[in-house]
Amino acid sequence: MTPNTTGDQTLRSWLLLALLSLIWGSSFILIKKGLVVFSAGEVGAYRIVSAALVLLPLSLPRLKKLNKKQVGNLIVAGLVGSFIPAFLFAKAQTQLSSSITGVLNALTPLFVVIIGALFFGSKITGRNSLGLIIAFIGVVVLISVKEGSSFSGFADINGYAFFVILATLCYGINLNIIKHWFVALKPVEITAISLLLVLPVALLYLMAGTEFSMKVVHEEGALLAVGYLTILGVLGTAIALIIFNGLVKIATPVFASMVTYLIPIVAIAWGVIDGEVLLPGHYIGIVAVILGVWIGNRKKKQKTVTES
Repeated sequence: MTPNTTGDQTLRSWLLLALLSLIWGSSFILIKKGLVVFSAGEVGAYRIVSAALVLLPLSLPRLKKLNKKQVGNLIVAGLVGSFIPAFLFAKAQTQLSSSITGVLNALTPLFVVIIGALFFGSKITGRNSLGLIIAFIGVVVLISVKEGSSFSGFADINGYAFFVILATLCYGINLNIIKHWFVALKPVEITAISLLLVLPVALLYLMAGTEFSMKVVHEEGALLAVGYLTILGVLGTAIALIIFNGLVKIATPVFASMVTYLIPIVAIAWGVIDGEVLLPGHYIGIVAVILGVWIGNRKKKQKTVTES
C-alpha cells in the first residue's frame, strides 16, 4: 500500500506519518497523567475544549461561509472524529494501561477498510489485506499477554478494551467521511470547525456537569494535570488533527490510518518509562505489527506496475 501521491508528496506523506506517530503515541501517557486528578469525563471534555479554543481564530471566520449541509457533515466529523473518542479513550484508561490502550488503537485500519467497503465503494488489494491481517494478529497477541504467563487468552481480556474498539470504529468512519465528504474544504477548516461545533456541549458538560473547576482550585497536583491535558488537547488533538486531515487528503484513508500501527511503539515506550511492564509476548506482538506495516506499504518492484 502506498500513499496516493508522487515525488515530493510521497516524502511529505511519510514525514507526516512519522510526526503523527510521535504525537499521538504520546497521547496515552498524557491521558494517564490527567486521570490522576480528573475523571474520565473531565479528561475527555477538557481535551475537546482546549483543542477547540486554541483553534477559534481559525474556525470562527470560516463558519459563516459554510452551507447547512457542510455544517451538518462537520458536526458528524466532530462527534465521531474527536468528541466521542476523547471520552472513550479516557474511560478505557481508567482500567487499562496507557501502553495497551495505544496498542488497541491499531485496530483503526481494520475499521477503515470495513466502513470504506460497506459504505464508500473502496477496494483493498491482497497485499493490503495481508498486511492488515498480520498487524491485527500482532494486536491480538499484545492484548492477550498477561503478567505471569506468555498469553492469557481472550477470557482474560479487560472489558474496558471495548471502549477503545468503539473509539477505533469512530475513527474508521471519520477517515472515510473526510476523504469523501470534504473535497472542497481545507484540512484546517475540517479540524477547526468540527471542533468548534462540538465545543458548546463539551464546555457545558465540563463546567456544569463535573467538578473540574473545583478540582483545579483545591486538588493537589491539579495544575500539573491540567498542563498535561492542555498539551494533549492543543498538540495531540488540534494540531495533530490538522496534520492528519491533510495527510488523508493527499494520501488514501488506509495509508493515513497506518499511523495507528506505529503509535503502539511510542505508547509502549512511554509506558515502560513510566513503570509499566513489558513482557516477552509484547515483543512478539510488536514485531507482528511492524511486519504488517511493512508488507502493507511495500511497493512492487516492477516498473510498469503502479500500486494504488
